[in-house]
Amino acid sequence: MPDVLIKKCLFPAAGYGTRFLPATKSIPKEMIPVVNNPLIQYGVEEAMAAGIDSMAIITSAGKEALKNYFELNEKFEQQLADGKQLDQIRHIIETCNFSFAIQEEMKGLGHAILTGAQLIGDDPFAVILPDDLCYAPEQGVLSQMVDLYMKHQCSIVAIEEVPQEETNRYGIIAGDEIEPGLIRITDMVEKPDPAQAPSNLAIIGRYILTPDIFDIIRDTPPGRNDEIQITDALLTQVKQSGGVLGYKFNGRRFDCGTPPGFLEASNFYFENQLY
Repeated sequence: MPDVLIKKCLFPAAGYGTRFLPATKSIPKEMIPVVNNPLIQYGVEEAMAAGIDSMAIITSAGKEALKNYFELNEKFEQQLADGKQLDQIRHIIETCNFSFAIQEEMKGLGHAILTGAQLIGDDPFAVILPDDLCYAPEQGVLSQMVDLYMKHQCSIVAIEEVPQEETNRYGIIAGDEIEPGLIRITDMVEKPDPAQAPSNLAIIGRYILTPDIFDIIRDTPPGRNDEIQITDALLTQVKQSGGVLGYKFNGRRFDCGTPPGFLEASNFYFENQLY
């Protein structure tokens, strides 16, 4: 297979954000700011740093704010005495192409990714879950994974060790380390009970997926919580090709899908002036 650059990134952002109610009744969770930039912007900037310029956002009814944010608003800017505060988002809008698809029903992460199939096409692509805010000062997590993809040309998931008692919150993998920090996956389970978990290596919200994953998802029956799980589809890919890698990334992840993790991220980014 010839080298293929990763030029598209999918952002599943259709969820209701129930942990942040009542704010998310009208504000998409992905638009709540970590200091003064909305959470999704950090993910887009991470994708841009990896050389990606096409952003596909999976959203749902009532989340028009996501689309509006990534559009120029000349009338609003003209009313500002000093528009320099918008230079950062203006650069993003002018540099990237944004496309959107509506996920009509919340049927799991696998279904959300499948909803973006027409936006992605037949090329390998990245996935960023905006809930997981990753800080990596030397090289972004997605950039690290793109470099690995250029070498191995297969699906890759970012992983990190979690406390054993928290395995029921994540997709958990098992496999063989083929080089430091890189594991060839042999098994994965969605949110296993700690006693049944094959390891404490959890998948976090960074993926690079080969396009055959779409057909696999189409054939994947509902799994845990009666949802179509990307973990189940990736396990099928493991069995078919043996070519799915888990990568212990260099960096720090903040779980902004929960209020404690969101506050931790906000404090860290404020104290280190990372906004």
